[in-house]
Amino acid sequence: MEKIYDVIIVGCGVAGMYAALQFDDNTRILLISKMEDTVSGSSLAQGGVAAVLEHENDSYDLHIKDTLIAGGYKNDIRAVETLIHEGPQDVLRMIDLGVDLDRDKDGRLLMTLEGGHSRRRIVHHKDTTGKEMVDTFLECVKKRKNIDLAENCLVCSLARERSGFSATVYYNNEYSLVFGSFVILATGGIGRVYKHTTNPKISTGDGIRFAYELGAKIKNLSFVQFHPTAFNSPDCEEQFLISEAVRGEGAYLLNVNRERFMDKYDERLELAPRDVVSRSIVLEQRRTGSDKFYLDIRYKGKEFLYNRFPGISSNCLQRGVDIATDLIPVFPCQHYLMGGIDVDINSRTTIPRLYAAGECAHTGLHGGNRLASNSLPEAMVFGRHAAEDIKRCIQMGFASVEPAERELDCSGAPVPKGIVDQIRDIMQHAYFVIPNPAAIRSGRRRVEEILKRLQQGKFAQTKEYCEALSIATVAAIILREVDE
Repeated sequence: MEKIYDVIIVGCGVAGMYAALQFDDNTRILLISKMEDTVSGSSLAQGGVAAVLEHENDSYDLHIKDTLIAGGYKNDIRAVETLIHEGPQDVLRMIDLGVDLDRDKDGRLLMTLEGGHSRRRIVHHKDTTGKEMVDTFLECVKKRKNIDLAENCLVCSLARERSGFSATVYYNNEYSLVFGSFVILATGGIGRVYKHTTNPKISTGDGIRFAYELGAKIKNLSFVQFHPTAFNSPDCEEQFLISEAVRGEGAYLLNVNRERFMDKYDERLELAPRDVVSRSIVLEQRRTGSDKFYLDIRYKGKEFLYNRFPGISSNCLQRGVDIATDLIPVFPCQHYLMGGIDVDINSRTTIPRLYAAGECAHTGLHGGNRLASNSLPEAMVFGRHAAEDIKRCIQMGFASVEPAERELDCSGAPVPKGIVDQIRDIMQHAYFVIPNPAAIRSGRRRVEEILKRLQQGKFAQTKEYCEALSIATVAAIILREVDE
């Protein structure tokens, strides 16, 4: 790792890597991965990439309409139109980079249906589309001589410098400063703020905390999506997702009595948008007094199910469930963030030279609820926009960062035990699917006390402390938003 870069990209998912691949060999890039380079929210994305690639039975207008309906018309129309008009070209670019998508015997791309979509427009690689994209992009990144990839690198904090930024990092067992003229935050989601989430361990909201501490605008952080069909294993923090595509291929949603019930709540039945299905499950839980819910797709047969959903079928088998013969136990859990670091159409934050892309960014695309499979194309389109805007700035002759020499003191006391668990319990009780106003008020006070203690105390800049600070910051912002 060098000391000075043109661009520092924090996050090694689709948004971060796709942005890095847009630069030429003369631009020095530092791409930071908090854990191993294959660990990201992107790598867990199962469903696919929503894009209008053929116009005989589909159109941009239909995709726009579906996105607006799912988002409750709280979307930024410019972001929606940008994503839907430009997304198909990025899909073609990712295929050129080597991403393998499922095709029929004649070589045509296979497209599936997911909740909220009025047409089959989601291209995919089995049920592991995100992993295929991450693995392919990673191969491309490692071939680029201008990109330094730092795995297992903890970014503790981000500070403004003359003509750029400095990042305090813990890498190879030592603390150091690295400098960048521009920074792209692509740190993913906030799932670990909750007790149960589909997100990986890295999803602690670090990028949102960095932007907030720098004074950037954070918008609609309370727009949290709860996926209706996570595998129901209440003893685990990280829940295994049963993709929207399973319902898209015809799975029925059943209550504790093995009865379909979605007709009581929405005429779109199992293919209603995620927020609708999640609320319906919680209301049905209250009606029946049971949290036992199931997906039933057994009638599709073993050959189809194992071929179409190899990842899901394998993960379910590890948990003692054969999706070809058994019902799949499911229940909602935290899945995705629609709000975040507010950015414009070029992925610029309100801080000069600071950009954000992917789940940590608020583009306005999703409105109040994300339409299935719109997130991977969003990561590509707006990751590319960030890179293109930075390239324009570099061509205009923007000054390079001027490193500031100073001593780092990252010592201090260990973070108090149990703080993160307290926050997760508060969030799970106060702001899960259907908000609890009384719990929000009391929870906000407690979380703000925790945050103040973490900010004002002298704690060692360990991974535990940095993530606790991020989680407390994110939880406090969410609860403030919904309490005001």
